Amino acid sequence: MDTEGDILRQMLDLTEKETKMSDKQRRIVAASIELFAEKGYAGTSTNEIAKKAGVAEGTIFRHYKTKKDLLMAITMPTLIGGVIPFLAQSFVKEVFESEYPDFQSFIREIIVNRFDFAKENGKVIKIYFMELFYHDELRVQFSEIFMTHVKGQFDQMIDYYKERGEIVDMPNSTIMRALITNIVGFMLTRFVVMPEADWNDPKEIDDTVNYIMHGLGKLG
Repeated sequence: MDTEGDILRQMLDLTEKETKMSDKQRRIVAASIELFAEKGYAGTSTNEIAKKAGVAEGTIFRHYKTKKDLLMAITMPTLIGGVIPFLAQSFVKEVFESEYPDFQSFIREIIVNRFDFAKENGKVIKIYFMELFYHDELRVQFSEIFMTHVKGQFDQMIDYYKERGEIVDMPNSTIMRALITNIVGFMLTRFVVMPEADWNDPKEIDDTVNYIMHGLGKLG
């Protein structure tokens, strides 16, 4: 099975553990993931989901009162309840609990770490970020996860490189915002907005690192 198929299966397995889905629910969720990733939540009808899942449209509404409930059934237990907290903790372990010779090496590792994850989880990333700006529940959960698992570690690392004189003396929140804007912006463009473009990934990573360093790094 290809990577996307593996990710889809993992998402379904996590959701099934959370909700003890029937076979029909599993097919509904699988069809929804495929269609939401392809057409977006607003552009997908429950009739299309039913046809792809091989069930009657009424079957969807017996399990999920609204299409929004179906979206939440996919994103909440899988992306938020299972995948994102695990990834946030994994991110901290993989990135922040290592030592780097300088700030530039640290930034590169963050970008490579998140790039590899985004490349392997294209549909998951696409659904989540496509809907993040339209659903308050997703934004609240995302904020809570970041504040719980990542922000404190980020603050420590920024303070460390400030003390070493490698980055500008700006408020941590400003530095964090600059990093997140550039890194997430690159990932969204690469994997959600323009995934089929002719990308030179190593060069794009180098250029992103250099752009950040010119804005935050202390030269000389």
